[in-house]
Amino acid sequence: MENPTSSAYAEFVAALYNANGGNLGEYVKELCWNSENVYVKMVGSGKDVPNYLYFALVSELDTLQEITELNKETLTASLQHKEFLPEFTTTKLSLKEIYLHRAENIDKYGYGIYAKFNMFSVDDGGDIVPVRHPDKTELSDLVDYESERKVIVDNTKALLDGKPAANILLTGDAGTGKSSTVKAVANALWKDGLRIVEVRKDQLRSIPKILDELSSNPLKFVLFIDDLSFLKDDDNFNALKAVLEGSVTAKSNNVVIYATSNRRHIIKEKFSDREGDDVHRNDTIQELVSLSERFGIHVTFSKPNKETFLHIVHHLAKENGIDMPTEELDTKAEQFALGRSGRSARLAKQFIDGLLAR
Repeated sequence: MENPTSSAYAEFVAALYNANGGNLGEYVKELCWNSENVYVKMVGSGKDVPNYLYFALVSELDTLQEITELNKETLTASLQHKEFLPEFTTTKLSLKEIYLHRAENIDKYGYGIYAKFNMFSVDDGGDIVPVRHPDKTELSDLVDYESERKVIVDNTKALLDGKPAANILLTGDAGTGKSSTVKAVANALWKDGLRIVEVRKDQLRSIPKILDELSSNPLKFVLFIDDLSFLKDDDNFNALKAVLEGSVTAKSNNVVIYATSNRRHIIKEKFSDREGDDVHRNDTIQELVSLSERFGIHVTFSKPNKETFLHIVHHLAKENGIDMPTEELDTKAEQFALGRSGRSARLAKQFIDGLLAR
């Protein structure tokens, strides 16, 4: 603006094209939503905002509003350039009104990276990072297991409502939809202020650090541990046990832990563990199975029987526009399942995908 040139204008428009396709208003708005500034942090933590900080915010929003209203004519008015210059667009919006509304409802919108993304993972340094291409499974994509899903949905809604919510252990056979259910619940409730952070088993020692970061956040979080199991001497066993017991550093009212496991008691226990000369052998066995008891809710996803399996197949076939006589579809589905030694929702999906590929 201080020294306008045609090349500077072209560079600006090129950068805007790369940023979001060329919409200045939307770009400025996104910058505001993603800003993890002192104002939203203070609002999010429930602290009173001083008047001087509020007026500073309003003044900045007024300036940013002016920027969103810039157009090609304004930026090129002083240029003596008769050749082609690229166009860009902008969305007319009331930036101040929208921003203050989001701040008033910050427990639904969040701020920083949590305003833009709904699923996160933990990197090797123990920091939370967004998942830029998350699983898009919806609750409507899942068939049967309605009662099991209802338990998880109701508990998650209690968390969002500020009511006591329990940690949940989802167990059952592989491919029955345990992980898909957790991710579908996260997708269904993210607009209500829910975010999911996936933690690998080898990152369990990072959970206290993660909880410290999330405890002052206005949003609600599910720490998701998929396919959880331990060997008897696994150091991560005690790390998770301490978190579930709710130690001083681990307790957080806006976070719950949802874990899936193919094992009822999580520990890979051998018959030899029940033998030997351990004087307190019973205490040792109880210690091995105690971890699962520290989850407030235990939901079991049983392997589907033939009727349930075919019901899932019929639903997926209809959803994907597969037109095949029911008897033929059932026969092929059963052959597919028997060839893989069992039935599951995952196998039903693989079977349908195979039909679509052909």
